[in-house]
Amino acid sequence: MAKRDCYDVLGIAKSSSKDEIKKAYRKLALKYHPDKTKGDKPSEDKFKEASEAYHILSDDKRKTNYDQFGHAAFEGAGGGQSSGGFDTSSFSDIFEDFFGDFGGSTPGRSSNRGNDLRYDVTINLEEAYKGTEKNIRYTTYKRCAGCSGSGAAKGSKPISCNYCGGKGKVRTNQGFFTIQQTCPQCSGYGEKIGESCNNCSGNGKVQVMKMLQ
Repeated sequence: MAKRDCYDVLGIAKSSSKDEIKKAYRKLALKYHPDKTKGDKPSEDKFKEASEAYHILSDDKRKTNYDQFGHAAFEGAGGGQSSGGFDTSSFSDIFEDFFGDFGGSTPGRSSNRGNDLRYDVTINLEEAYKGTEKNIRYTTYKRCAGCSGSGAAKGSKPISCNYCGGKGKVRTNQGFFTIQQTCPQCSGYGEKIGESCNNCSGNGKVQVMKMLQ
């Protein structure tokens, strides 16, 4: 069966920029990823098709060859060993770049930005005209003093993650792809907390009340 045009697969124009190519692929990968479709063969095929199209169009040399010769430019590439073939290891890097953060976070180690806070404040007409100041009390989190943010009990040592064998990454096979992702158990650190801090229950943060003046 003849392969579909890469641009049609991603739903983009031939003149699309690298950023547009990347966005189009990411949208399809999120939609058809096997972890979401759970064994649905048509979705798995679409996922593979979109991944191969992105692999070709995201590289200037491969894209030039494809624009000139189509899929024939990559036939007989020796299973992905030549510069034109679909090297599954480079797909792992692509997928890691997009989805490496999908796993859970290790307690006490996350540096992700928290959600924005919104508070509605009611003022009267006189305050609106003359101006006013209001004090706002809000709840936030700060580093746990008991464990200095590590989430581990005092004297406790980290243990090697048995899920990834201490490597911080795991590999899974999806059809003819081998996908490398950040370990969902240790978030890529290769180790986990041995004994959790009693003060923060292993989160590395504690809840506090603050006043905004």
